[in-house]
Amino acid sequence: MEPILIAGQWQPSRDPVGGFRAVAPGSGEAIGPEFPRSGPQDLEAALAAASAIADELAAAAPARIADFLDAYATGIEAAADALVATAHAETALPTAPRLSAVELPRTCNQLRQAAAAVRAYAWTHPVIDTQAGLRAHYAPLHKPVLIFGPNNFPFAFNAVAGSDFASSLAARNPVIAKAHPSHPATSALLARIAHAALLANDLPAAAVQLLYDFDSERGLRLAGDRRLGAIGFTGSRAGGMALKAAADRAGIPIYAEMSSVNPVFLLPGALRERGDALAQEFFASCTLGSGQFCTNPGVVAVSAGADGDAFVAAAAQRFADAAPAVLFSQGVQRHLADAVERLRAAGAQVVAGAAQSAGPGARYAPTLLTVDTDSFVAAADALQEEAFGPVSLLVRYRDTTEAVAVARAFDGNLTGSLHSAADGSDDAAYARIAAALRPRVGRLIDDKWPTGVAVSPAMQHGGPYPSTSHAGFTSVGMPAAIRRYAQLHSYDQVRDDRLPAELRDANPGKVQRCIDGVWTVADVARA
Repeated sequence: MEPILIAGQWQPSRDPVGGFRAVAPGSGEAIGPEFPRSGPQDLEAALAAASAIADELAAAAPARIADFLDAYATGIEAAADALVATAHAETALPTAPRLSAVELPRTCNQLRQAAAAVRAYAWTHPVIDTQAGLRAHYAPLHKPVLIFGPNNFPFAFNAVAGSDFASSLAARNPVIAKAHPSHPATSALLARIAHAALLANDLPAAAVQLLYDFDSERGLRLAGDRRLGAIGFTGSRAGGMALKAAADRAGIPIYAEMSSVNPVFLLPGALRERGDALAQEFFASCTLGSGQFCTNPGVVAVSAGADGDAFVAAAAQRFADAAPAVLFSQGVQRHLADAVERLRAAGAQVVAGAAQSAGPGARYAPTLLTVDTDSFVAAADALQEEAFGPVSLLVRYRDTTEAVAVARAFDGNLTGSLHSAADGSDDAAYARIAAALRPRVGRLIDDKWPTGVAVSPAMQHGGPYPSTSHAGFTSVGMPAAIRRYAQLHSYDQVRDDRLPAELRDANPGKVQRCIDGVWTVADVARA
């Protein structure tokens, strides 16, 4: 059985509660070595070790943290072939372009962006009010962060490599990573590279720890342990809400990305101008990665009339002709089938696709459903349930007033998209629909489908509940993502030589200053 990474060492599980192997999604066959499911001794050992070095890591020089993040990115690139091959075997995601040309470079890019934010002190957001004698910045938690990785991004959201990981380490907090059992060997390879980079940069070896799996009851107990500083989670709404309840009872902040249907509105002029192209783009977006994206277009509002009918027919044909999509696991397959049945029970009708599992391993036929506006508004809770896979629901609206009613019926989502005419004929409708949609989504998108998340300082990969547990934060984009794993420190009349570096009069980085009541933001020469 494979070792786990605890207290800076690769070692056997202290109390394995059985073991498991990865499963090839396309065939359903077990592959690779056996990995342990950890019992309470492993969880306690990881938490104790991380807690013991939290103060030491918080005191580490920012330059060493940045060097670690850069070194980790370089190590990932050096092992790219092995990482891509392993992730492909465990997830069935295509080696090219998805894994090798998109996701792995994105992972390295966000690690390097985190390093740059550390060197510039950007995530600490230093503020100096000379008139009041107050200075403030964001600082480490001095506690570990527990990170749960999802199944759909073996690199970019991996618990031991993704944005949550990079953000926590950038803020100088130890990470206890809980790998996703869909890709344990990929996670192990990444953890070995991270561990080597820690040692090479003289950082505490226990700053990164990896557990492959543990049961939900133990996970909930761990989530409620006050020795934790924060929790990062990407996954299902049921899992996220259970962890949130446990964390809330202990007063531990949790940043959970959970559920989103990413509504898309196709306005009449857009359908008139480019309806067939939109049908192809919609099909490509909905089936990309077998539909297993948190930004998948799960509900698409289409105007009534001939142009809308033509769009539906063109999209339906593409869905009907598509081969069954390979999913990450049979568990994903079961959840998707159950979600589709609940949509049908709530009034949605299948217009294309078999709406069923098909073929060996974990597969599901791309499926398109439809419902009218009145039915959607009347059963909005049931009809906007996320169906994680190549499935989408079309809502047919008759006029702008109905489209606004659809927009207002949505819960919180990661994204909301509108496609409008280039000639301006949709502008009045756009203004009304966008005004209703804007407070319900984290990212508002024009004339583009929602799949794809740029790693940018201006990105908001978050949104109102139930898309996430807190609408004020993003899980992608440095430096903002780092601030989830920080606490705000204020200094009142503290002598300059006793202040953190970025709050001193001769300080590094960009500082927001208040001098005689006037606020400015300026770059200050590095000390």
